[in-house]
Amino acid sequence: MENFWQTPTEVEEDLAEAVRGSRTIGAHKDLVLHGGGNSSIKSTITDPTGRSVQVVYVKGSGWDMATIEPRGFVPLRISRLHELLEVENISDTELVNELRCAMTNAKSPDPSIESLLHALLPHRAVLHSHADAIISLSNQPDPEQLVRQVYGDTVVVVPYVMPGFDLARVCNEIWPEQATDITKGMVLLNHGLFTFGESMEEAYALHIRLISEAETFLTARGPTLKRHSAVVTPSAQQIVALRKSLSDHAKRPLIVSHAADDAISSFVTQSALSNLCNGPATPDHIIRTKQLPLVGEAVSGREVAEYVAEYIKYFERNRHRSRDSLSMLDPTPRYILDSKHGMYSVGKTKKDADIVFDIVSHTFKIITDANAVGTYTSLPEGDLFDIEYWELEQAKLLLGASSPELSGQIAIVTGAASGIGRACAEVLMSLGASVVGIDISASVVGMFEGPQWLGLCADVCDRAALDLALEQTALTFGGLDILVLAAGVFGQSSPISDLEASSWDRTIEVNFNAAQRLLTASHPLLKNSPVGGKVVLIGTKNVAAPGPGAAAYSTSKAALIQLGRVAALEWAADGIRVNFVHPDAVFDTGLWTPELLAERAAKYEMTVDEYKHRNLLSTEVTSNKVAQMVGTMCTDVFSATTGAQVPVDGGNERVI
Repeated sequence: MENFWQTPTEVEEDLAEAVRGSRTIGAHKDLVLHGGGNSSIKSTITDPTGRSVQVVYVKGSGWDMATIEPRGFVPLRISRLHELLEVENISDTELVNELRCAMTNAKSPDPSIESLLHALLPHRAVLHSHADAIISLSNQPDPEQLVRQVYGDTVVVVPYVMPGFDLARVCNEIWPEQATDITKGMVLLNHGLFTFGESMEEAYALHIRLISEAETFLTARGPTLKRHSAVVTPSAQQIVALRKSLSDHAKRPLIVSHAADDAISSFVTQSALSNLCNGPATPDHIIRTKQLPLVGEAVSGREVAEYVAEYIKYFERNRHRSRDSLSMLDPTPRYILDSKHGMYSVGKTKKDADIVFDIVSHTFKIITDANAVGTYTSLPEGDLFDIEYWELEQAKLLLGASSPELSGQIAIVTGAASGIGRACAEVLMSLGASVVGIDISASVVGMFEGPQWLGLCADVCDRAALDLALEQTALTFGGLDILVLAAGVFGQSSPISDLEASSWDRTIEVNFNAAQRLLTASHPLLKNSPVGGKVVLIGTKNVAAPGPGAAAYSTSKAALIQLGRVAALEWAADGIRVNFVHPDAVFDTGLWTPELLAERAAKYEMTVDEYKHRNLLSTEVTSNKVAQMVGTMCTDVFSATTGAQVPVDGGNERVI
């Protein structure tokens, strides 16, 4: 394993050193994933009374090792933590309270539940990770034997114990028994690795050394998986139907992402796949992945229903393990291994689904390496259930329990690179939707950052490109719930007598024909939306009140609205609602240049500012105001409305 340490140019304060050590180990994705791992450094501070107080700065709960900042560390009084280690028993809730009471800064985040363990280790700097190589050694029927084969007596070996107070008490007993002058680290079976030293650099160097030794051991024995059969890409309809089944059982819309790279394809085509995947690599992963995946071939709704039934049995078998009354979690799988199609990762959001993908991808390697030196063996069902329904792990999930209204929903917006289309995409994402933006401009691809955005450069008049866009939408997010048709051109401004055929044809093709083709192609996906499909068509004031010189534009938009009205009639039985927004005088779009604005204002003998406000309400109509209406039409506010035509124009006498 490569050593990433960069020695600072000058002596660092304790917190800066802790940040450096944490970020350095956090740069290794096979050591920590999505908030996993933790770190600490011991120090001395002066309290307001002038007394010196020994503290341990521990990584705060919820902070990521790769990006942690000084404020992500929690200062805790070491003397109080040592006192807590002498208590016979304490509940998790009481422990969390006691840890907060031991803080010297009330503004700090909640400290890691493993703070007691950091306090008892007699070293200034401590690093903890869930290293893949270590997990491959420790997830075995007889893990200590294998760990000793690699490290001998240079590590302390701790059997699996529930994280928190119980683990700290066990370590407090085992450490004096096993630790010697040659101790380099501590292996927590089914959990990970601790290393330590008088500096973060020393603790990190030991981490790299021990993991490198494990990797060398595994590599010398590890075969490379070979694909046993072909994996084919599922159709959009197959993915959409699968998402519908998953979402129906979860009672909320879910994101379903498909992947089938070489590593995944090789793994899912192995024989006895169900036996390989007998549980998560580390217990904390269960809150993301559940205990088991759904395993099958060309998985459909039937297999989903069977998985849900088995999960309910699992819950009923184990619910007595908690002294508290438990409510069953969403029983649907979080990842699906399909020997014909690859892997699906499932989440409430695309970010959640991506986290599942990352964890499972590492788990594949852990399983493969573990089986090269023994037999991959996860924890027993009961131990995993205790973590899945652990009050502290549940608290982490509840922090994000209040989701935006469109969370888990998937939208396509055409004309998304600028103006109204861009604003619609932005508003829908702010409401929680994952959005696919389509535009002829290449700028659409990287227009927004984050997993909930997919920008596709495509001409809406290209049928093949639209079909591909729908396929990519299904593969990336799992389906389609919202369609916003905002792409459009104004075309030639001239009297009908002077209208060029090419301008007419182009305007009709973009504004009407392309929209018709996308509506038709999208219907099967919208029909299978778990929350009911929503279509919003961007019209224009010209539909109700056309003006001279805009025949092609006015006609194409009027045709689009008429098509949408028919769709509202035909698609209501499928649970799809179709509504319309009619903007006017939206000047922050690509259609309006400063020169054109000045020209139009002069025609009416107005200033540009007066021209922008020439409506009954004397207000400026912006792309965002139009987009806010579009977003509202996609929420439950419009759940009983279809076929509605809403002007966003500041009030127009001719329309009214």
